[in-house]
Order: sequence, then structure tokens, then C-alpha cells
Amino acid sequence: MDSTGNLFHPSLAAALMKLDPEDGEQIMEYFKTHALLTREKALLQTSVREQKKLLVENAKLKKDIEQLRGQLQEKQRRRTAKALLAPAPPPPTRGPAPATPVGHPASPAGATAAAPTNPPPPSSSSDDRRETQGRRRRGERKARPTSDSLSLGAEPQVDVSRLDLRVGRILSVRRHPLAETMSIQEVDMGENAPRTVISKLGGKTHLEQLQGVLAVLLCNVKASKMRGVVSQARLLCCSSSSGGCVELLAPPTGSAPGDRVTFLNYPGDPDRELQAKQRVWELLQPDLRVDCRGVANYKGCGFEVKGKGLCRAPSLTNCVIR
Repeated sequence: MDSTGNLFHPSLAAALMKLDPEDGEQIMEYFKTHALLTREKALLQTSVREQKKLLVENAKLKKDIEQLRGQLQEKQRRRTAKALLAPAPPPPTRGPAPATPVGHPASPAGATAAAPTNPPPPSSSSDDRRETQGRRRRGERKARPTSDSLSLGAEPQVDVSRLDLRVGRILSVRRHPLAETMSIQEVDMGENAPRTVISKLGGKTHLEQLQGVLAVLLCNVKASKMRGVVSQARLLCCSSSSGGCVELLAPPTGSAPGDRVTFLNYPGDPDRELQAKQRVWELLQPDLRVDCRGVANYKGCGFEVKGKGLCRAPSLTNCVIR
């Protein structure tokens, strides 16, 4: 390649044309094709090396995350054991009992004995002290469980690990009898029975094309009735910015019903059921996107079925997941 960016210098082309006017142009084309193939091979080798480097770095990060997770769990166990084994505070001591009046010494012989005086009634200060001590004891009983609960039951963090995302196969699909824009799917989730799912794909998708397709579903949403039919999960879809094009998020090739979708940077077990008052899905959904390569991700971390690959949008890029 010369300084102008051409594969061969013009003088070389002119010399070839002069030596062989008939085949010179074909020879030049052969040389150009060979040079382009050599350049593509070099780029491919560079890409493979970068991919291997990224795989090594990802494995190291995963190992570090597992170590940190183990340390965190060990600290939590120690904190729990310490809180359970801590001795209860001793009960506050009561004030001294009022002294019993002591009798007067005996009068001398022949003298008239003085009448014994009655013991003084308990003072109001003693009553106030006992009442204050009682209030303090009651206050300590209330405060102790509160501190323990704060140390042992911290508010769970809101990240994508709380979502139970799994692969499912659509067995059948039909329009909702009471809503033209909704459809009803029966989905095999690898469980004893298929789940019924209501989605808003009726007006924008050819429903007959969905039968037998693998999809990604959110499985720990609370079952809810939609126009008289109970929906037991949520289909994840990719939607263009205008909303005119909607596609089902596709799991990687080789996935099977029941496979879980996980995130390398966000390990952990999902909630048994998402609580509506915590609004976990609403908080996470803005960060669920499809990038410029068509890969589904949460804050840059891909939707992954372990050992099988990443989830993708069939054709859309740079769009939201809902």
C-alpha cells in the first residue's frame, strides 16, 4: 500500500500493463484480492486475541465476585451469631425499701412510756422513682428488638438479580375474546403444567408465527386477572422508539424451557414473588435495553443462559425491553 491509501503504486500497475497488455488488468485484480484477504485475516486474528483476553478477564472477575460474596455471607453469619449470643442487659435495681421505724428506747423506771409514732407514709418521690424505673424497663424491651431487626433484616438491594427470568416455549396462541389488542399464550416453562400469559401483541404481531417459538419470561410477577383471564407471567418484548415494531426477546440457540437467564455482575437468587408496593420491575425496566449489536443487557451486563449464550433481539437494535 502506498502513502495515498492505494493497495499498489500506479507505476507498478503501469509496468504490468506494459509487460502484459492482455492479462495485466487481471493480474492486478488478483494482487488486490490477495492483499485484501491478507488484511482481513490479520483483523480476524486480532479480534480472536481480544476475545480470548476478554474471556480471561471475565473469568477472573467472576472468581473475585464469588470470593467477595463468600466473605459477605461469612460476615453476615458472624453478625447474626453475635447478635443471638449477646447477653441480655441486667434488670435495673430497685431503690432501697423504706426503712422500718425503730421503736424508741425504754423509758426510765417510773416514767410514763411515750406512745410509739406511726411510720411515715411513702413519699411521692419514691412512687415517681418506681414508675420511672418501670418505664425504663419497658422502653429497653421495645428498643432491643428494633436494633436487632435493623442489623439482621436490611432492606434488599434493587437490581436485576431479583427478577426470575426463564426460557419458555409458546405452545399455543389466540386472541383475547374481550380485547382485540391482547392475546393469550399457553407457555411451557419446564414445569408440571404450562402457564397462561396475557400480552399486548394482538394488534402488532402475526399470532400464528408465535406458536412453537422460544421466548424469555418474567416468572415471579404476581398472578393478575386481565379482562377475565388470569396471567401467570410476563413476556419480555423489544420495542422500537416509536413503538411501531415489537419483537419477542429471543434466548440463545440450544436453550430449553425452564432455563434461567442470569447476569454475571449481579449474582443472587430472585424473589419468590415481586411485591407490588416495592415496584421492583418499574425501577429496573428503564435499564433493560438492547444495544447496538442486538444483545439484551442490564446496565451493560448481558442476559445470559449459562453455557448457551446471550439473549438477543431478532432484528431491532438500540431499543427498550418491556
